[in-house]
Amino acid sequence: MVQESEQMSFLNHLEELRWRLVRSAVAIVLVAVVVFVFTEPIVQHVFMNMKEADFATYKYLCKLGHLIGLGDGMCIDTIEIKSIQSLDMTGQFNTNMYMALIGGVIVAFPFIFWQMWGFVKPALKDKELKVSKGVIFWASLLFFLGIGFGYFLISPLCVQFFGNYKILDNVDNNFRINSYLSMITTTTFLTGLFFELPVVIYISTKLGLVSPELLKKYRRHAIVIVLILSALITPPDVISQVMVAIPIMLLYESGIYVSKLVIRRKQEAEN
Repeated sequence: MVQESEQMSFLNHLEELRWRLVRSAVAIVLVAVVVFVFTEPIVQHVFMNMKEADFATYKYLCKLGHLIGLGDGMCIDTIEIKSIQSLDMTGQFNTNMYMALIGGVIVAFPFIFWQMWGFVKPALKDKELKVSKGVIFWASLLFFLGIGFGYFLISPLCVQFFGNYKILDNVDNNFRINSYLSMITTTTFLTGLFFELPVVIYISTKLGLVSPELLKKYRRHAIVIVLILSALITPPDVISQVMVAIPIMLLYESGIYVSKLVIRRKQEAEN
């Protein structure tokens, strides 16, 4: 009878997880439909303007260059792209679907995290719940900070580097639409996920998977991994990699502090 009760309890948990995943999927699809409907203005004003010299990041860099005495040294010209084309029959549709789904995940992220946290929350004790107040807010804030960091800094660097890179002057850059849009979408989305590192460390510490001592012990390994990940999502130059790696390592260090706080609160609760 006990085993049957435990089995039913396990099945009930699976059922609850299934419905939470369904609700998350519905939220993603609803937002994705909106993004799909407004594809043209989104592509024009969110993606294509990144190759223009009047993009917000480029104007700020140009002003910064003048302030520090570099003149026009940090000013960026419009990328000379002869054409952006689609070479596959389903290329534009597939790219549109990918962009819409990623957009759905980004916009619906607070709801998705709320659903997943609602599944984990019943397993926590009352004292743990008190410490966990605001986790949805902080997870969402970090994610959107990462999205902003990726969109306004990392993605423009990628567009400028690859858009202006030429082996020979007489070779034109004719990009595929899926290559251009996917690079910006993927880079921005991955940066948002990287900024969730403190939350991942917090939950892992709660589950007993990591500790402050373990995080300190493998700090050097973390630096190497972060540099590798930074190299994968940025242009192949040291400056861009460092610009991505520094905030991620700062988040890793803040994760160590969060882990210490969790362990300390746990010890206080036991005493």
